[in-house]
Amino acid sequence: MKTSLAEFIRDTDTGREADTILRACVHCGFCNATCPTYQLLGDELDGPRGRIYLIKQVLEGHVPTAATRLHLDRCLTCRNCETTCPSGVRYGRLVDIGRELVEQQAPPRRFLERIARELLRTTLLNADRFSRLIRIGRRLRPFLPGSFKRSIPALRSDTSWPVPRHKRRMLVLAGCVQPAIAPNINAAAARVLDRLGISLIVAPESGCCGAVSQHTSAPADALNFARRNIDAWWPQLEAGVEAIVMTASGCGVHVKEYGYYLRNDPVYAAKAERIAAAARDIAEVLRDEDLAKLRASAPAKIAFHSPCTLQHGQKLAGVVEEILQKSGITLTTVPDAHLCCGSAGTYSILHPILSRRLRRNKLDALTQNRPNVIATANIGCLTHLQAGTDLPVRHWIELLAD
Repeated sequence: MKTSLAEFIRDTDTGREADTILRACVHCGFCNATCPTYQLLGDELDGPRGRIYLIKQVLEGHVPTAATRLHLDRCLTCRNCETTCPSGVRYGRLVDIGRELVEQQAPPRRFLERIARELLRTTLLNADRFSRLIRIGRRLRPFLPGSFKRSIPALRSDTSWPVPRHKRRMLVLAGCVQPAIAPNINAAAARVLDRLGISLIVAPESGCCGAVSQHTSAPADALNFARRNIDAWWPQLEAGVEAIVMTASGCGVHVKEYGYYLRNDPVYAAKAERIAAAARDIAEVLRDEDLAKLRASAPAKIAFHSPCTLQHGQKLAGVVEEILQKSGITLTTVPDAHLCCGSAGTYSILHPILSRRLRRNKLDALTQNRPNVIATANIGCLTHLQAGTDLPVRHWIELLAD
């Protein structure tokens, strides 16, 4: 793709990076064939190729409009298009650049839009505040209608965490929403790893990974979250922990990119690179271990939903499925397993209509072969899917900890 970047960005690091990404695009349109929003809306501007053209126009000096912003907002950042693209276009990074520029140059968002985004950042990303809201929600749960009730999972009792006792140690990201909604997930991971001779520990000072801020046009906040986590993890990493384990694939893909996001920070660049290299999804950890000690006592049939951040972002398609099958679990076939469920961080809140349509399609695919349980690898997908079905939705690591 030919480009002619405007003077305001031409000789900047961001401009050069965007130019390289744009030039890799050959307009083939393969990306549209696997884009969830293009499939739903049929609008070229709601597919990756059209969004690339919109971003290119902004980079070349055209003033973006509210419509430009809406088309970029509607992108799920699922990165399915990256998996499909024969030219290796780094679309996820380009849409981040485009969103930041459009946020700066387009007419201001409407008041309610601004308030909604600010509320999301000040509640979801503050673990204490969000925990209080979840506790209130659980008290009101019996009185809520079905979908609202299902979106606030009942607190599970299996949160026992083994005492650290092994020479091999790994850190785990606590995160922001997961400790309140499903503390059983990290506890299950700790029990599974304990059986494999690995102690899982938490650095109390760590918290939100920063992904939500990054994808809601607040990159400075995202960098501050990253720096805080690096400061919390660094002493443990220096003391010999093997890895930083992610049980939420959405957090995993973001932490693995800390080195990129902080590449120009003279204080944190080198540390961020090392932290990113140490970050591993729980599936990557188990893939490299002897799983003979793990035999699941799960229901007969499981439908696994592979989150976009796992299969497209981290390129770990098929890894969880192989682990589950080796552990004695029968998996059902899931049509169109590459497509997004519609959760996508805050997408289900900011774009509820599109999100619910994607969820309905995903649940139809997941339940086609009558599973007993739906399993997934990301807390956002878990809560989003659970709100749309009476079938239990669980994190896959829990199936190995039962």
